[in-house]
Amino acid sequence: MAKLIFGITGEMGSGKGVVSKYIEQKYKAGKHRFSTMLRDVLKRMYIEESRENMANLSLTFRKNFGEDVFAKTMYHDVEKDEHDIVVIDGVRRMADIVYLKDLPYFKLIYIDADLEARYKRVVDRDENDNDSEKTLDDFKKDQELESEAQISDLRNYAEHIVDNNGTYRDLYGQIDEIIKQYLK
Repeated sequence: MAKLIFGITGEMGSGKGVVSKYIEQKYKAGKHRFSTMLRDVLKRMYIEESRENMANLSLTFRKNFGEDVFAKTMYHDVEKDEHDIVVIDGVRRMADIVYLKDLPYFKLIYIDADLEARYKRVVDRDENDNDSEKTLDDFKKDQELESEAQISDLRNYAEHIVDNNGTYRDLYGQIDEIIKQYLK
């Protein structure tokens, strides 16, 4: 079997991380995350790991090294991954897709969820500094950040759209059906 590569995209709090972790655990997949590169640099520089700082750092890298700088890094990381299934968490831009689609068996999955559900998830998980203190208006402003702006359009390029407004069981069932198609 050729290596299956699933790129996971969706707006903040849609469930990308939950889906990626599920695929990693159930299917013994390799897992890579776009934000890891940014978090590594911020940690090394002793800079707060806020959504705004990651967006600014991403913009700086892309401005100086090209729109596809992160996709190129991810491409090489995935190529070196020895797992039969690989999941890439956090595809955010068209430049990412263009570059990653050159990988054989790359499939884009868009995770969709309602605004209120996504807001609650972001506040509850408190992944980035100050997330737990965000108001709904703050959350809406975060969605206007340059790093978030292109995500909703990626739905038009996804091979699969998953509805994450139900239970974990509903979500995992949809993911299992998608993966089953490619394991035949």
